[in-house]
Amino acid sequence: MIYLDSAATTLQKPREVARASSWAIRHLASPGRGGYRPAMAAAEVVYACREAAAQLFQVPNPEQVVFTFNATHGLNIAIKTLVKPGGRVVISGYEHNAVTRPLHAIPDVEVRVARGPLFDPKAMIEAFRQALEQPADAVVCTQVSNVFGYVLPVREISLLCRERGVPLIVDASQAAGCIPVSYPELGAAFIAMPGHKGLYGPQGTGILLCRDGGACLMEGGTGSNSRFAQMPDFLPDRLEAGTHNVAGIAGLLEGIRYVRQRGVESIRAQESGLIRAMGGGLNRLPGVTAYQALRRPDCQSGVLSFRVSGWDCEELAEELGRRGVATRAGLHCAPLAHETAGTLETGTVRASVSAFNTAWEVRRFVGELAQLLDRRKGQRA
Repeated sequence: MIYLDSAATTLQKPREVARASSWAIRHLASPGRGGYRPAMAAAEVVYACREAAAQLFQVPNPEQVVFTFNATHGLNIAIKTLVKPGGRVVISGYEHNAVTRPLHAIPDVEVRVARGPLFDPKAMIEAFRQALEQPADAVVCTQVSNVFGYVLPVREISLLCRERGVPLIVDASQAAGCIPVSYPELGAAFIAMPGHKGLYGPQGTGILLCRDGGACLMEGGTGSNSRFAQMPDFLPDRLEAGTHNVAGIAGLLEGIRYVRQRGVESIRAQESGLIRAMGGGLNRLPGVTAYQALRRPDCQSGVLSFRVSGWDCEELAEELGRRGVATRAGLHCAPLAHETAGTLETGTVRASVSAFNTAWEVRRFVGELAQLLDRRKGQRA
């Protein structure tokens, strides 16, 4: 199978990830819950993962690295910390439902959407500048669109936020491990990311980088301050109630080590090259519209959406699946992004790569699509 759905989950991972998770299941207990060796070893692995993440994202204190179930969990913590009922928030026109649904759930929140055309960072910066002319309690912005791979100008948006004293939440779901994510450079109050995408960890893992504290979505045992009824007021304990996903964190540690060893810039160069080749191949096929950053290739990551005239996206993805090519079709949990780009009524087929994809796989994918188009043309003749 040619796997082109890494924007959802990286299926192909370093061998060490599965080995570490399997070893953890057999040898590690719960961190902070005992002075015996399996519990102490678990605490060491969990802290090693905090340290590795802190080094990758240039976070000054590993305690500012909070483990979550996924990016959605982290975004809920961040949003519900900064946005209260009746509050005002600015978001980009490319946000995922992991951002829009938590905001919708907070009563009477005013949401201003900063919209800009695909792959036009100057327009996006101007849209945020205009949106921030009125007071706001927070800004939430994805670093990379999960639908189109559009790398938004988050650094410049962060500067606008700092000028106006507005805290920033960054959704780095499609950025972490794929393009550089610098905690000091972004200056965000929170940066949320999953472990199972560009960091090559297991599903059910995530990271929230926190400048200060955060709102508790869940209270319970932490192994610290057990005498008191209130949750601890310090990180990471304040936001990590209950037993950790130690097996997942052990695998995530190996995924982060792989990314650090390979180098984020090296991974980005490989993925960008594959997407450029893919877009070039798709654009030569009749009736295919590929959403590619032709003028600004630096504005696109390892994600590319496309449509075929007169062909339902879901049906096309199923046909590709029968031919051994895994893609994703539909709205990709991001209707706002499709609304902004003008694809809400049709959706798109999305192909997304990882460090484990090859140029041969891209050529094969384009070839399989070309054969499908030829067969369809013959059936209509």
